[in-house]
Amino acid sequence: MKNYLMPLAFLMLASFTVNAQKVEFEEFDLDNGLHVILHQDNTAPVVITSVMYDVGGKDGDRSRTGFAHFFEHLLFEGTENIERGEFMKIIPANGGTFNANTSQDRTYYYEIFPSNKLELGLWLESERMLHPVIDQVGVDTQNEVVKEEKRQSYDNRPYGAILAEISKELFKVHPYKDKNIGEMEHLDAATLEEFNAFFDKYYVPNNAVLIIAGDIDKVKAKKIASDYFSEVPRGKDIVRNFPKEEPITETRKATAYDKNIQTPAIIAAYRTPGYGTRDAYILDMISSYLSGGKSSVLYKKLVDRQKQALFVQAVNISQMDYSAFALFALPLGDVSLNTLLSEIDVEVEKMKNELISERDHQKLLNQFENQFVNANSSIAGIAGSLATYYLLYGDVNLINKEIEIYRSVTREEIRAVAKKYLNTNQRVEIEYLPKKDDQ
Repeated sequence: MKNYLMPLAFLMLASFTVNAQKVEFEEFDLDNGLHVILHQDNTAPVVITSVMYDVGGKDGDRSRTGFAHFFEHLLFEGTENIERGEFMKIIPANGGTFNANTSQDRTYYYEIFPSNKLELGLWLESERMLHPVIDQVGVDTQNEVVKEEKRQSYDNRPYGAILAEISKELFKVHPYKDKNIGEMEHLDAATLEEFNAFFDKYYVPNNAVLIIAGDIDKVKAKKIASDYFSEVPRGKDIVRNFPKEEPITETRKATAYDKNIQTPAIIAAYRTPGYGTRDAYILDMISSYLSGGKSSVLYKKLVDRQKQALFVQAVNISQMDYSAFALFALPLGDVSLNTLLSEIDVEVEKMKNELISERDHQKLLNQFENQFVNANSSIAGIAGSLATYYLLYGDVNLINKEIEIYRSVTREEIRAVAKKYLNTNQRVEIEYLPKKDDQ
């Protein structure tokens, strides 16, 4: 199971060419508050059962970070009706695949089965919600698993700590400041009672959405879902009141060190609106304009033409409460980090003061239409989109409407949003340097 967030240096936009089709779906609620979304597509004998919980790295006690990610693993340990270690054996033994991932905002579990195994998929997810065994053996086992994941994905991976450094510098009071994977000493210190209390609070039907998609009979799927999930007791309503960040009004400078790299990096990061806002959509487009592929502005300038960078990227890291827009570059040869950042700023300033060309604007519209359609070109993609739009955006209909938002963005709006958010006095500049033995 891979962590939902990847290091910035490996986040790349891609474009695809497929045709859009309307996604039909049906919704209903169980009495315990579980929201269920059905999508029927009988073109292939495949079904996906998935549950997204409204719990992520930002939730919980700040002296116990990483609980949501920990539960991503822990809830595969077993249940009252599934022996320890058998959960992950049952699925492939029945022709299925599975995975789970955690972000700062949510946790997502899914199984893909042959369509005649729909009931099995729903039973497994209901077992995870209703009868999990959370004991010291499971906690100790998954503690070692998470520590190994941290070593592989963060501690020993080149540039693996970049996202954590950006979050730490951009956020001072909001829980986005803390690592999604958490601090290992927090997990070591946690008691079994604390883990059980976390589960009881967040892994409840009224804090989740169930997706059933693929080769299904909707009447039958509704009955099976009701049979397995109706007995799960409703939890207490969750109230969140995270502290608000003060605006950044002066450039902040920071330095970070990485023992796994030889080439330094420069990062300029801006705190931007959470996803679902119109400005967030436009910032996605700005990031693609600047570095979406080899024909993008920054790549052509710094990598191809001026030979100043090994790699350059702009990315809008989307989150619910705040997003982070980050510019990232690796210098070529003896080019200084300050020079790289200055050259990037030249292009950002152009966006703030000039309209991008009509040709580049149309290219952006095409890229995002293709990207949007590709995300919903498989049953797994549709299931993930339905869950995300419902739970995080508050509008499941975006699965069919979101493309119209991108299509409606004008060149004037792109310029205005760049001018509003991408100012040097509103950012953190991070020099990400090789760590020496004495540091």
